[in-house]
Amino acid sequence: MKNLFIILGFELGNYLKNKAYMLMTILVGVLAIAAMFLPHVIDLFGEDTSDAQVTMVLCDPDETISDELLASFFPDCTFQRVDEPALKEKVEQQQVDAGFLVTSPESFEYVVYNKGMWDSEQEIFRSLMQTEAFRHYCEVNNLNYAELAGTLGTEISSTETVLGKDSTQNYWYCYALVIVVFMLIVLYGVMIATSVTVEKSNRSIEVLVTSTSSSSLLFGKVIAGAIASILQCGFLLGGLLLSYRINQEAWGHRLDFLLDIPAEVLLTFAFFGLFGFLFYAFLYGMMGALVSKTEDINKTTGNVQMVLMVVYFLVLFQIQSPDGIVIKIASYLPISSYSAMFIRIAMGTVSAWEVILSGVILVASTIGVGILGAKIYRNSTLRYGNPIKIRHALKGLKQS
Repeated sequence: MKNLFIILGFELGNYLKNKAYMLMTILVGVLAIAAMFLPHVIDLFGEDTSDAQVTMVLCDPDETISDELLASFFPDCTFQRVDEPALKEKVEQQQVDAGFLVTSPESFEYVVYNKGMWDSEQEIFRSLMQTEAFRHYCEVNNLNYAELAGTLGTEISSTETVLGKDSTQNYWYCYALVIVVFMLIVLYGVMIATSVTVEKSNRSIEVLVTSTSSSSLLFGKVIAGAIASILQCGFLLGGLLLSYRINQEAWGHRLDFLLDIPAEVLLTFAFFGLFGFLFYAFLYGMMGALVSKTEDINKTTGNVQMVLMVVYFLVLFQIQSPDGIVIKIASYLPISSYSAMFIRIAMGTVSAWEVILSGVILVASTIGVGILGAKIYRNSTLRYGNPIKIRHALKGLKQS
C-alpha cells in the first residue's frame, strides 16, 4: 500500500507539473467562468441595442399588404417599399437585412444575402400573407373580418404538469455530459497507455517490478489519471455551473436547458462517470503493456477505442428513448452504464434497485479489470518486440 501511494504521488505530480495541463485547465476554466458574467459586463460597458431596428425592403406591385399589417408582424423592423431591381440590389450590397418580393396574392420570394440557422423571417411573412388573404376573402364575400378573426384567434390557455421527467428540458445537458465523460476517457486513457509503454520502452519497468508490485504500478497510474481528470473536469464544469447559478437571473434563464443540472443527475454522473473512467483506464493501461514501442500504441488500443466509440454513438442515438430496451440493457453493461444510467435517471423512469444493481456491476467489473490488467501488466513487462495480442496475453496468463 505504501508503494501505491508513492507511485500515485509521482504520477499525479507529473500531471500537475505539466504546463499544458495546468494552462489548459486554468485558462479554459477562467474563460468559462468569465463568460457567465458577460451580462453584467455588457450592462456596464456595452451599448444599448434595444432600440436597434432591422431594415428590410418590400416589393409589392399591387400594394396588397398594408403598413399596419407589416408593423404588427414585424414590430422591430423598418420596411422600405422598392421595385424588384432595387430590392435585389439593396440586399446584394447588404444595405438592408433582407427583402420580400410579392409575386401574387398566394406567393412571395424571400431574398436574403446570408441566411442564418435560426432565420424565421420567411415563416413570419408567410403568416402575414395568410392573414392578408383571409382579410381579402372576407372583404370579397361581405364577411365581418374583425369578428371572424377574433373568433379564430381566440387564445386558449393551458397548464402543464409533468409528474415524471421532462425529457425536452433535460436533453441537452445529458447530451453534453455524455460528450464530457467520453472525452475524458479518451484523453486520459491514451495518456495512461503511453505512460505504461514509455516505461517499458526505456526498460525502467524492469527496475520498477523488482521493487514494487505490478498492481501498485498500474493502480497508481490509473488512480493518478482519475484524480487529474477530476481536478480538471471539476474546476471547469464546477466553475461553469456555479458561476451560471450566480448569474442565472442576468442570463434570463436562457441557458437553463444546458447548465441548470439537478443535483441527483450530477451525483449520478460523478459516480458512474468516475468508475466508467476507471474501467476504461485499466483497459488502456493493460493495452499499453502489450507493446514496447510508443508508435504501436494505436494498434493495441484500437479495440478499446472501437468499443468506446460504438457505446458513445449508441447512447447518443438512443438518448431520446431513455425508457427503451436498448438504453436499459446498456445501463447494466459496464462498458456503457457510465453514460446510459445517468441518462435514464435524468430523462426516464428508473428504480432505486436498478441504480444500485448497475452501480454494483460497474464497481465489481472495474475492480476485476484492474486485477486482470495488473496481472497482464506483470506478465508482459519483459516481453519485447512485436505487439502482444490480447488473446495470447490471456492464454499466457492462464498457463502461468
